[in-house]
Amino acid sequence: MTPDTTLPPLIKTLGQQPYEIVWREMQQFTATRDANTRDEIWLVEHPPVFTLGQAGKPEHLLDPGELPVIQTDRGGQVTYHGPGQLVAYLLLNLRRHGLGVRQLVTLIEQSIVDLLQEYGIAAYARQDAPGVYVDGSKIAALGLRVRHGCSFHGLSLNIDMDLEPFSRINPCGYPDLQVIQMRDLTQPAALFTVGKQLTRHILGRLGYNQDEQTTGDITSHE
Repeated sequence: MTPDTTLPPLIKTLGQQPYEIVWREMQQFTATRDANTRDEIWLVEHPPVFTLGQAGKPEHLLDPGELPVIQTDRGGQVTYHGPGQLVAYLLLNLRRHGLGVRQLVTLIEQSIVDLLQEYGIAAYARQDAPGVYVDGSKIAALGLRVRHGCSFHGLSLNIDMDLEPFSRINPCGYPDLQVIQMRDLTQPAALFTVGKQLTRHILGRLGYNQDEQTTGDITSHE
């Protein structure tokens, strides 16, 4: 009997947690899961940090200053995480959902576009550069890793944050790429409220009933 494979992903709200701690837990979760392990989506906010993807080029770190830089195992180049940015990690068995990596990227991008439309923001994805954009400026970034058919890492969506650190890098490896956030485009929105709304769109595109989210809130990772 394998009931977990038929349930929607468990949504976990982690609060604000250090990047490296959550990254290592994602690795551990993925390394120890099996065909019966229930999928999970983790919603989190990180203290200020720059992260470099597997193929990340140090020259895209222009002036990191005092902020930490972590070399990680996701795809993509360099990005910034900080308070006021929603990060969603998708721990999914892609075989279970019949998804390839490109299909997962499209699912994530379209879920963000649909979410932003609810706030009156006209956003779009680009074939040549993963992520979600508004009038040429990037509002959401993607970085994924797939191991043994299971995904980890995920997306970041700028909601209400200090965007200055993005000026210290070439975001996602693109010189002069401008970044934008929801605060500048719509009414104020609570970070984890936006997170729960986003997961409804993701679950819907995975084929689940969007109104039947199961949550497992986490307040600390001691």
